Amino acid sequence: MKFLEFEEIDSTNLEAKRMAEAGDLGPLWISAKRQMGGKGRRGREWVSETGNLFCTGLFPHIGTPASAARLSFVAALAVHDTVCSYCSGAQIKWPNDVLVDGAKISGILLESGTYSGTISDAGNDQLWVAVGIGINILSAPDNTQYSATYLNANMPLGQHPYLSDVKKVLFERFAFWLEDYSQNGFEPIRTAWLERAQGMGGPVVARLPNKTIEGTAIGMDADGALAVKIHSGETIKIHAGDVFFS
Repeated sequence: MKFLEFEEIDSTNLEAKRMAEAGDLGPLWISAKRQMGGKGRRGREWVSETGNLFCTGLFPHIGTPASAARLSFVAALAVHDTVCSYCSGAQIKWPNDVLVDGAKISGILLESGTYSGTISDAGNDQLWVAVGIGINILSAPDNTQYSATYLNANMPLGQHPYLSDVKKVLFERFAFWLEDYSQNGFEPIRTAWLERAQGMGGPVVARLPNKTIEGTAIGMDADGALAVKIHSGETIKIHAGDVFFS
């Protein structure tokens, strides 16, 4: 495993993509003390204040694009474990937002592609995945779609963690869950995710590109889709969208 650290960068995800396109598919972690062009899902800005954690893991993936996408849940478990090592009250909101007392403390963005060149240990047309992770440690942004928080706001003075310590815990927990996924498939990941999930069994609103669905969140299926039972009794599978739990 390689570890690259930058003082300042446009985006750790962009750097991972540049490396993958040049034929270096990892495994490696890229981190930066400051990002100038961080982004979240659907191209939304990710505020990157100094003192918070910004990193991207780049990994070759043996499997389908669908199985690669489920690394989102692996990352959510790793972030949840990391946050819980410092403060209590963390839960995961589908699919991968980690919340502390209902406020968002992290963000995860997966991007993937295929390298078509020849790599001695990877072969042709090798799928790669960039797992971008941000954790608020010293500060949280204002005026966001969801309320936001940060680690230090949830910990007593004198117990605030160093950025390097949080990063170390995150990398260790990601390696643990990635190994579990690689060896045992998605079901153990799904089970662990559901044990930490917010809102299962309660009301949910899912805002999709062309409609809004309201109902009861009844679980997550074997592919990672959120199962929502709507008022007619029909069960709808949500694969992507903005989800709000009461």
